Amino acid sequence: MTREEKNKVFGLLGKDISYSFSRGYFTDKFKELKLKKNKYVNFDLQNIEEFEEVIKDRTHLAGINVTIPYKQEVMQFLDKLDKTAKEIGAVNTIKFTKRGNLKGYNSDVVGFENSIKPFLKKHHKRALILGTGGASKAIAYALKKNKIKYKFVSRNPEGKKQISYNSLSEEVIIKHTVIINSTPLGTSPNIERCPNIPYQFLTKNHLLYDLIYNPEVTTFLSKGKEKGATIKNGYEMLELQAEESWRIWNT
Repeated sequence: MTREEKNKVFGLLGKDISYSFSRGYFTDKFKELKLKKNKYVNFDLQNIEEFEEVIKDRTHLAGINVTIPYKQEVMQFLDKLDKTAKEIGAVNTIKFTKRGNLKGYNSDVVGFENSIKPFLKKHHKRALILGTGGASKAIAYALKKNKIKYKFVSRNPEGKKQISYNSLSEEVIIKHTVIINSTPLGTSPNIERCPNIPYQFLTKNHLLYDLIYNPEVTTFLSKGKEKGATIKNGYEMLELQAEESWRIWNT
């Protein structure tokens, strides 16, 4: 039996991911493409060490997406890294090569860049990235590529690229006209939560981007909209990064 005739298993690696966008998206995609031997499952692990068990038998595994909180932790299990993923320092797509090796890629950067680009104006020169997890690194990479200066906002800042939430003065908010939420604050069911920033200083010049897509308009985005800011959620980014993952798995 050739590899092509076997069932192909794709999946999502993460923690507490029953809400997963990816499983629904790829299940529909496989139906649409009449790929009856393709299956997409959730690898919902409480600890990254459990990943060794997942990859022990690689016969059917064809590709894995990676989400919170394993985009950096998973790198220790990979044989190779794509150049972009290496520069970013985070992986959200794993390809199983014909030799059975695991190669890490980052399709978040493609999803984020292509979904925010249509909203960027000339005055969007500086950005604040709320959170410092795996996804924030892909965002920083895309912003740098588009010549937008950025700072990470963290509860425990480290280094000169990071600042604390307490330092978000009126001056800082007005200067940074792009604000991206890469934290999970505001995700359903805890939809009343939002990052602790001084929303009163937002203006119509601001662009607020939330990686969360459920709910469609988070409290973070809603507070921005009240001040006339342009808002964008993360649904399109997820679609675009999923398609980029599919391209990677099939090339």
